[in-house]
Amino acid sequence: MPVLVMKFGGTSVATLDRIRRAAKRVGVEVAKGYDVIVIVSAMSGETNKLVGFVGETSPLYDAREYDAVVSSGENVTAGLMALTLQEMDVPARSWQGWQVPLKTTSAHSAARIEEIPTDNINAKFADGMRVAVVAGFQGISPEGRITTLGRGGSDTTAVAFAAAFDAERCDIYTDVDGVYTTDPRIADKARKLDRIAFEEMLELASLGAKVLQTRSVELAMRYNVKLRVLSSFEEQSDDAGTLVCAEEEIVESNVVNGIAYSRDEAKMTLISVADRPGIAAAIFGPLSDAGVNVDMIIQNISEEGRTDMTFSCPTDQVARAEKALAEAKERGEINYHDLVADTNVAKVSAVGIGMRSQSGVAAKMFKTLSDEGVNIKVIATSEIKISVLIDRKYMELAVQSLHDAFELDKTA
Repeated sequence: MPVLVMKFGGTSVATLDRIRRAAKRVGVEVAKGYDVIVIVSAMSGETNKLVGFVGETSPLYDAREYDAVVSSGENVTAGLMALTLQEMDVPARSWQGWQVPLKTTSAHSAARIEEIPTDNINAKFADGMRVAVVAGFQGISPEGRITTLGRGGSDTTAVAFAAAFDAERCDIYTDVDGVYTTDPRIADKARKLDRIAFEEMLELASLGAKVLQTRSVELAMRYNVKLRVLSSFEEQSDDAGTLVCAEEEIVESNVVNGIAYSRDEAKMTLISVADRPGIAAAIFGPLSDAGVNVDMIIQNISEEGRTDMTFSCPTDQVARAEKALAEAKERGEINYHDLVADTNVAKVSAVGIGMRSQSGVAAKMFKTLSDEGVNIKVIATSEIKISVLIDRKYMELAVQSLHDAFELDKTA
């Protein structure tokens, strides 16, 4: 039988009533003739509670035991979902990561999937099981220890299973009914997209849209797994939600398809750095080693052999960046006059595959912001994205005005 992967996030399985609602959706797909692999997250709030327990017990905790504790939330949900399906006379059983086994690297709390053997689950499907309920977010290391994939890892688990089992589709059930042109809480004209290209979704996810985890979209694009984002709380039709698919499957698209934002950004500037070959490596090497996620980078004009270097990073990584650069300065690897951090900025981005073939997007974006009196601090571009750093107090104004300027409330 064809395989369908269905993933239910924490809000979708937050209570027994919601688990029953999710199980009914699974039952509908089984009735259509699918063998179903259900990936479940922990019940809403459970993982945060478990993380708190670990921190309270052992501030300098063993990462292996951390994974053993925080992965238990998914085990509970998987068992409850399997029991609920059995009560509905749907042949189902639960699977923990090690039982599949979902093989990962040894990087505890940030493991990466290496292999998902299909033999065990396929054998059970052949024996009459119709639903495999798999605990998301977890796997097993080469050393035989439980690992976790990082926050949002259940999305990645779902896509990886869809790729491994050559599933017809991977449905991600969440608390929103699809992917929107921007956050509806900020722009009331935001429109739900019927389809969006992998590349656009990847950019939006990495730029702040929290509908899908970035790694899951990367995986879907690599293995051409069709993703559908749906709401767990609304009645479904065959064309419900948003389909994330290859660009070739989208007939018409707006030049810009979405406006993303991230309010938790910081702008950091190294003042008066020696302008010499290798200086960029000397700066960003230590930042990489310290786990600082650098995004935008701009180097000012050199004067008398000195220059300023500006970059952006998440606000919660500012202290780590300051420490890494100070230590590099002490070692004599870099020499700078001062390091200035501005934590009152936000990143706003316009994304669209149509930018590849149409000019004028940057000009329209910059003029729109100028007309609203919004000053741009840093600019970064890619083939299908333009991002700017602005004062955080103007973030919502910028999102609304750009959404209107590119007429995203209208279909192509």
